[in-house]
Amino acid sequence: MKSRSGSSSSTTLDRKTIEKNRRMHMKALCFKLASLIPSHHTSSKDILTQLDQLEHAAIYIQELRGRIDELKRWKQLTDMRTAINSSTGTTATDDFSSISRTSTTNNNLGFPILEVRDFGSILEVILICGLNKNFMFNEVITVLEEEGAEVVNASFSIVGDKVFHTIHSQARCSRVGVETSRVRDRLNELIH
Repeated sequence: MKSRSGSSSSTTLDRKTIEKNRRMHMKALCFKLASLIPSHHTSSKDILTQLDQLEHAAIYIQELRGRIDELKRWKQLTDMRTAINSSTGTTATDDFSSISRTSTTNNNLGFPILEVRDFGSILEVILICGLNKNFMFNEVITVLEEEGAEVVNASFSIVGDKVFHTIHSQARCSRVGVETSRVRDRLNELIH
């Protein structure tokens, strides 16, 4: 009987050692994961629990996936534009000019044109309007900021009598996000 009780206590010790090693390994993996997350995704003031660290990592991974999807779409658009341009012998500037000429002759495309794209925590606003359209660009940015978006990048180009605006923004708080339909409605009210 001594051998049975001795073997059961050694089995218990082996299980405890295995569990201790597993926990240490998981702790090391969590620490490594937390070190890969940029500091602006975590609060440096508060000590985060492992669950909080995993939640931040999951949010960051979702943001990265959204960014990858956005970049894939841009690449497809660029590839299509390049293919169209190479088949017609035009340049990118010619491509915008053709859009501008087509829009002035096509009555179905009334200006201004607004497109709001939602890529998870990233919001893209594309606005095409005529030079004579009287709206303030800073008002568009104000609407985005009031709706909880932080403008990351904004650019415009003028082709003929058309102005092409592109604004990239991201949600200030990824948990809350930005309500795309509300942004679209407010921007439509502003520009029309």
